[in-house]
Amino acid sequence: MTVQILIAVLGIAAVWLSQDERYNRRKYACIFGLIGQPLWLYTTWKAEQWGIFFLSIVYTFAWAKGFYLYWMEKKSRHE
Repeated sequence: MTVQILIAVLGIAAVWLSQDERYNRRKYACIFGLIGQPLWLYTTWKAEQWGIFFLSIVYTFAWAKGFYLYWMEKKSRHE
């Protein structure tokens, strides 16, 4: 139950922040998304939900791309 609550809270935060008009908030979406991905992977693996497990891998790469773009590249590109 705790894992499901964490998945929900982190997922809602990630999606909500991804749509924020302010760069300083939007850049945190990928952080919340990445924190939640191990929970998704664990849960879908244990439940043998292979389609959602694969989708979780794709989401992990998408959130990682956001992390790279917002946190690793030079700031001048986004401001």
